Amino acid sequence: MAARPRIRALLGGALAAGVAVIGAMAMIPDANAAASTLGAAAAQSGRYFGTAIAASRLGDSAYTTIAAREFNMVTAENEMKPDATEPQRGQFNFSSGDQIYNWATQRGMKVRGHTLAWHAQQPSWWGGISGSSLRQAMIDHINGVMAHYKGKLAYWDVVNEAFNE
Repeated sequence: MAARPRIRALLGGALAAGVAVIGAMAMIPDANAAASTLGAAAAQSGRYFGTAIAASRLGDSAYTTIAAREFNMVTAENEMKPDATEPQRGQFNFSSGDQIYNWATQRGMKVRGHTLAWHAQQPSWWGGISGSSLRQAMIDHINGVMAHYKGKLAYWDVVNEAFNE
């Protein structure tokens, strides 16, 4: 008679374990289940699928329809690069970068900043300075851009192609 309570306990434990396994299996996406978009497919494995967006193309409905449907991350194409964000020393312009940020976040997408420093697309005024003045200009530029986008962007490409393309 003493064996029955043990059997019930074992069966109860096995049943609970089985329910837990079935519950866990229900949470794992079926590898054969096709996601409806590329972004959704990436999200199934905790990844993102992104694209570069040009602010000048946000009025193109085919472009924005595909971007909004297929991607879950957006990177500004050129609008957050040094020449676009600080065309004159100490004078920042975030209008195009903000346009991309707003478009993406209104659609539930994350935004990646691109880029704080790069050998190309530098503002022309950087070419006239060197040494400690250039270093300070870069520090000021990075601080200005980072302050503007603080807490907004998911990731940053800080330096792009630092040595060779």
